[in-house]
Amino acid sequence: MRLIQIIKSLYLTFNFYLSVGVLAVLFIVGSMNPFILGMAKALLVLLPLVVVFELIQLFRINNGVKVRRFSPERLSNGDDNIVKVRIKSHLPFNCKFTLIDELPVQFQSRNKTFEGDISARAEEEIRYKIRPFERGEYHFGSISLYLSTFAHLIQRRYKTEAGEMVKVYPSIIQVKKYSFLAVSDRLYDSGIKKIRKIGHNYEFDQIREFITGDDIRAINWKATARVSRLMVNQYQDEKSQEVYVIINKGRVMQMPFNQLSLLDYSINSGLVMLNTAYVKDDYPGLICFNREVDNMVNASKKKSQITLLLEALYNQETDFSEANYSKLAFWIRKTIKKRALFFLYTNFEGLSSLQRELNHLKAISKYQRLIVVMFKNIELDSLTESKPDNLADIYTKTIATKFKVEKEHIVKELNKHGIDAILTTPENLTVDSINKYLEIKARSVF
Repeated sequence: MRLIQIIKSLYLTFNFYLSVGVLAVLFIVGSMNPFILGMAKALLVLLPLVVVFELIQLFRINNGVKVRRFSPERLSNGDDNIVKVRIKSHLPFNCKFTLIDELPVQFQSRNKTFEGDISARAEEEIRYKIRPFERGEYHFGSISLYLSTFAHLIQRRYKTEAGEMVKVYPSIIQVKKYSFLAVSDRLYDSGIKKIRKIGHNYEFDQIREFITGDDIRAINWKATARVSRLMVNQYQDEKSQEVYVIINKGRVMQMPFNQLSLLDYSINSGLVMLNTAYVKDDYPGLICFNREVDNMVNASKKKSQITLLLEALYNQETDFSEANYSKLAFWIRKTIKKRALFFLYTNFEGLSSLQRELNHLKAISKYQRLIVVMFKNIELDSLTESKPDNLADIYTKTIATKFKVEKEHIVKELNKHGIDAILTTPENLTVDSINKYLEIKARSVF
């Protein structure tokens, strides 16, 4: 039984086949040269001895190596996620290793391979990044580790059944990043504009330790003297309001950009927006619609609100149908009685598509503060800036310019009817949305 296990775990390396090939060549050449023939005979004796020595070294200890994968509990969609694989050797000699990690099928990569050296009774950690581009369940497979000693003629395989399922959620990494910056009042570090608050009233919240970026005028000198550390008074806005993110799941949101759809960009940005509103003491809520309003999380300030929003956004998909704005407007008027701030993530490619829905948008903005968030077509920008070489290029550039100008007309048309609009690129979506939110919040009322 032990012999069968050894045979199953035994792998001949390229070095072994190369050595056999060199030995064969030496015997052929040695037929004409006694010295070379003597070398070939010596190597013929030495090669099996080295192989036997490696066999004894590698297989005399049953569980000589332990391998374990450490993956994040939740993967962040569209971001680099770090996966760790830890190798712990109990062997009394140095080894060379080749490690193969079976990645989820969504990455279209059969395996992830790493090579290196590990010292006797030492521990080695391998880190690599993965970037998912769709939400859902990702299944990792087993880990195979191939060990060899100094001659590297044979290898022993250690196979670890490390199968696990990890869920990919909307961009948790961005949420944590912007949440930290919002709490420490350093959102401007990521391109968020510093907005001067006009006519704001504050009420005392708590005394906390001074951190870089705090207003020195808020230092509480009595508290500072008591604890011998700079302490500041923290204030909060007297009035908290409801902030909803509305996400269109229609077919217009399936346009891809850098392997992510506009829907995924909207979900990532919307989650960051809602978390920022939560940190800023507003009440975040969510509405997702397509042909119907099929998902809603009521605006709330409870501790589990962000978790509820995250779980609600995790499963949002489209059926490629046309979004029904009339049902959205009717549903908002019927369900949400209190005035709130709405960020509608959607896309209009032409004035005609806007005109069909404009009355419904006006119906929403009549009772609520509505911000329409739309996407620039980056491909059109590159076409309009290119130099045409022939008549076909001139036609292409003219059409691209027409569509680009039409996008700008859409924004002006919305503004003309009292509806704010954001026209931005997918990369700047989060920053531009938060800037608009902070700008409106600085005016105290929606």
